[in-house]
Amino acid sequence: MQPKKQIIEDDKFVELTYRVVDQKTGDVLTAVEFPLGYVQGANDVLAPQVMAELEGKSAGDSISVPIDCTDLYGPRDESLVITDLIENVPVEYREVGTRIIMENENGQTKSFLVTRMDDKTLTIDGNHPLCGRKVLFELDILSVRDATDEEIAAGGKVEAGPDLGGIPTRPI
Repeated sequence: MQPKKQIIEDDKFVELTYRVVDQKTGDVLTAVEFPLGYVQGANDVLAPQVMAELEGKSAGDSISVPIDCTDLYGPRDESLVITDLIENVPVEYREVGTRIIMENENGQTKSFLVTRMDDKTLTIDGNHPLCGRKVLFELDILSVRDATDEEIAAGGKVEAGPDLGGIPTRPI
């Protein structure tokens, strides 16, 4: 008799891989090559719609969940797209894909991404990269098992620290 397959429910440790595909173009926007491990119900590592669709599934299952990213990240805000002369931008930020953290006069920070650059100008965008897109989350469930108490408390896998050979450690 084979053991009963474990299904995804609260307090189960789940490992999966996923990719995010633009519904309009079919382009893969992001993919996770190494398994993502988390404890169902202990932390929300993925969008709520995706977490809900994972409930009741088991190892070996593959699911596809359509998501309108406007629901997650709000509508695109064109005021967060800024183009400036390249000479006004520090050299270390002059590469497409570079993330820049900016602070307003109230001390609040916002992440911007360099999205375009030519000989004269550089454009940064403070919108989430998926903002305004409709995507498919395609997930492959690799394993499902009971989570340990430590994993439940941490929301994911608890890794042993390095063996320091008897060297005492203290908080910094």
